Amino acid sequence: MPTGHLLSGRFYRPSGSTLSHVPSDPLDDLAFRGAVGDVLAVLAYGEISAFSRLATDADLAPTLAGREQLARLAMTAFGNYDLLAGRLRELGVDPEDAVAPYVASFTAYHERTRPSNWLEGIVKAYVGDGIATDFFREIAAYVDPTSRAVILRALDDQVRSDQLLDIARVALIADPVVSGRLALWGRRLMGEALSQAQRVAAERESLASLLSGRFGGPGFDLAQLGEMFQRLAERHTDRMARLGLSA
Repeated sequence: MPTGHLLSGRFYRPSGSTLSHVPSDPLDDLAFRGAVGDVLAVLAYGEISAFSRLATDADLAPTLAGREQLARLAMTAFGNYDLLAGRLRELGVDPEDAVAPYVASFTAYHERTRPSNWLEGIVKAYVGDGIATDFFREIAAYVDPTSRAVILRALDDQVRSDQLLDIARVALIADPVVSGRLALWGRRLMGEALSQAQRVAAERESLASLLSGRFGGPGFDLAQLGEMFQRLAERHTDRMARLGLSA
């Protein structure tokens, strides 16, 4: 019988611990706390980046109604950033310091996926951010319950997803000729988003440890990682289908 305790349904045992050394709070393990902080930091930087991109897209919207919708979505993204940054502060982490290791990686990703027009930017927000949301919902199962609740609240993007979908659909109806190009754009976003997720996890030892199961449960083996990315691909296909585009 393994020693340790359950962390919301997952077996948690800090590296090298014995029964007598199991912390009363899993966050007492500084390595685990650091990994949780990294998850929160990646998400926080993603949300502040989404705020900036949606605000820019709002300025470019062809109608006042579209501008208003995107401005409100930008405000929601900033609220999510505030929520995640608040949790980082509760853990004794400065948000600016926490996100610093991810700035270059995110900047490179956004450079590789720079939209050529307003509609591509909307599809990127809908598809690319949706893939990232799915990925971090998977990872949220490995953090402490309080941080998980914060993360899942920040990732509750149904309203944002639905509104972006509506905006994109209206634009596609007005100009159906662009459908083929946007389908290719969606495929490119899928590949880049998955590569970005893998890159971020590999670059930070704490995130790799979290996924490998060092802090609890069996973690992801190669087969389980494959299954996770298959789930992400299937959800991407569903999103593209809702747009009326092939994945």
